[in-house]
Amino acid sequence: MVEILGESLPLVLLVAGVILTIAEAIAPGAHLIVLGVALMIAGIVGLALGPFVAGGALAVALAATVLLVGGASLFAYREFDLYGGKGAGKTSDSASLKGRTGRVTKRVSPTGGQIKLTGGGFNPYYTARSMEGEIAEGEEVFVIDPGGGNVLTVESMGMVEDEIDRKLNLGRVADAPEAETEREPEYEK
Repeated sequence: MVEILGESLPLVLLVAGVILTIAEAIAPGAHLIVLGVALMIAGIVGLALGPFVAGGALAVALAATVLLVGGASLFAYREFDLYGGKGAGKTSDSASLKGRTGRVTKRVSPTGGQIKLTGGGFNPYYTARSMEGEIAEGEEVFVIDPGGGNVLTVESMGMVEDEIDRKLNLGRVADAPEAETEREPEYEK
């Protein structure tokens, strides 16, 4: 049987796999689990096949096992996204905050306040200010300007108009006085 440091190769692989798996538990996201699982499985296969296979053939079988199980565990690791949601572990820039919703936790005024963003991650609380007026605690808000991520500018959900609504309302206001004076009543015939 092949030996490394006075121990059989399968036992060394098994111990290395366990150590890497524990290291992954301590520092999640380091992808050590992929190699750790591959080495553990190769160690178990090696311990099971060791008495029946010659030294050189065992080393080749273990190498093939590490490659196959490593590839399968990498696929599973990425496919099942063990650390939560596709891309949830990735950081995002402040521009991604535009359009997000949340609730006011401390009254928001043009000079300050605090909100809690819906699905805001590890620390969903942000300093916020309003464009005009005050927004009461508990009210739902919409981020209109992320402001670099330090201080978000928000509006109350009840007051939010999109660009199309604003243009339509501006058009109605501009047309309203003229339409009233120029339009004659229509009579049914």
